[in-house]
Amino acid sequence: MNAGIVVFAHGSRVEAANRAVRALARDLAREGGFEHVEAAFLELGDPDLEGAITRLVALGAERIVVIPFFLTSGTHMDRDLPRLISGMSLKYKSLSIQTTPPLDGHPGLIAILLDRARAALVEPHAAET
Repeated sequence: MNAGIVVFAHGSRVEAANRAVRALARDLAREGGFEHVEAAFLELGDPDLEGAITRLVALGAERIVVIPFFLTSGTHMDRDLPRLISGMSLKYKSLSIQTTPPLDGHPGLIAILLDRARAALVEPHAAET
């Protein structure tokens, strides 16, 4: 089954933040060997989820995995994303769409926090942005 992946983020008025999410989606495709990966935004960025899914369907995707680039559950994960997925499921009846959990609870987050903390403790100014 031809699959597509969507990295789904909130979106920002700061276009550099949206570009960073698009770059993350490209890196995910490259590192994972995935052929079809798109970034999508809830608001304040293009494309939106419908646009990303429509593009993946046009590329032949029969299954979509939406990976929320959200740290924790909340209104967007509990209300907005299910509503959007429901709309896409009605539009593309034969398309299988699943979502993954948000990032919280993943053991990789501890590794990232440890890396940041250690970098700041070794070189105090390295952690400043």
